Amino acid sequence: MTSVDSIAISSPEPGVAREELVARAVALRKRLYDAQDESEAQGCYSEALHEEFRRNGFYRITQPRVFGGYELDLPTFYKVMLEISRGDPGVGWCLTLAASHAFLVASHWPEQAQREIFGPTGEFSAPHRALPMGRVVPVDRGYAISGRWNYCSGIPHATHFIGTALLDDGQAPLRTVLAILPRGSYAVVADWGSDATLGMRASGSNSVEVKDAIIPRHHVVPIEVLFARPDGMEDGTPGTRLHGNPMYLGRLMGPYHASLVSVIVGAAWAAIDEYERIVITMKTYVDPSLLRADHHDFQRALGQALALADAAETILMGGAQRYMDLCTRWAVDRTPISVEDNLRLWTMLQQGGRLACEAVELLFHTAGAHTIRKGNRLQRYFRDVQMYRTHSSAQQMEFGTYVGRAHLGRPTGFRGL
Repeated sequence: MTSVDSIAISSPEPGVAREELVARAVALRKRLYDAQDESEAQGCYSEALHEEFRRNGFYRITQPRVFGGYELDLPTFYKVMLEISRGDPGVGWCLTLAASHAFLVASHWPEQAQREIFGPTGEFSAPHRALPMGRVVPVDRGYAISGRWNYCSGIPHATHFIGTALLDDGQAPLRTVLAILPRGSYAVVADWGSDATLGMRASGSNSVEVKDAIIPRHHVVPIEVLFARPDGMEDGTPGTRLHGNPMYLGRLMGPYHASLVSVIVGAAWAAIDEYERIVITMKTYVDPSLLRADHHDFQRALGQALALADAAETILMGGAQRYMDLCTRWAVDRTPISVEDNLRLWTMLQQGGRLACEAVELLFHTAGAHTIRKGNRLQRYFRDVQMYRTHSSAQQMEFGTYVGRAHLGRPTGFRGL
């Protein structure tokens, strides 16, 4: 097999610093803010913003250096996505769910597949739909895949799509796999944007339809790579062996949910920004001569929201660092990341999402009836976080049961673990 060194793609910005990437995201905030109506109506961010994200390197943050990425850590990725989401949570969701899966591919696909997927330029972004909504069948040239997947957030500007599907190869029961397809082998359905959903209208969560697309067999991996048991981790993953970076152990329970929470924490800060604009310009009802900024009721709400957002961001960044620490521990002495480790990281991050939602909801409820009008930004942020509240990954009581079972040494009931 060709050595990695002989096929390395030059990173567009060798040695780019975390601080620089974060600063670039902050610098785009006003542009994202001003384009909110347009992005929501369109259902995703514009081609011009996509080009800005490409130039700024936001799709390459966790991509392996040898394939044209920056190979920076997960805390850096989530901080950048948080800052983008502070400008527009819907756009942040669209970008984050497209940019986060370079880390997945780098962890679990074999070297040949990674070379082909990242390609000669390193241009890569792809959503992953985790529910098995398609079918994969062996054929002479590899696998034929068909299906229709909804809620494929980030698909409008993606280079690839990762679909979860059932492998029908004559074995029973059918096995669940992840299949990656290049743009052009799937159709993006025009079923997102405007008022088709309550919130996250700019998230580009269109459905994807595939009809008998043929992909190589090495572009398909078993779903167990996402929810792997701790046994069998001694040799790592294709990513740890190929890139020598323990981050690419690719335990996905925590990192997947952190992607969602980074957006919701950004929404909390966006709501705080908007509330501050309101209270320094609007007067109170009880005293029309008094600015809301000078009234204790609005001061209290703002202060409480600041505390909630600070706590939520601390949980997000702490959870991201905990994942990195678990990977480093594995690299040092091969201590496996346990089922309980994975689930507790997930539920810890859920608490960050909950606190961020509470910050947005508090401000929406106390800002006044003017916020319910179409186009109001606080209303938009409120609608956006309600979409997170309904996400299957955010159901705290359900996942609390899984953690309790794992801690007590019982089968969790989650994905056969």
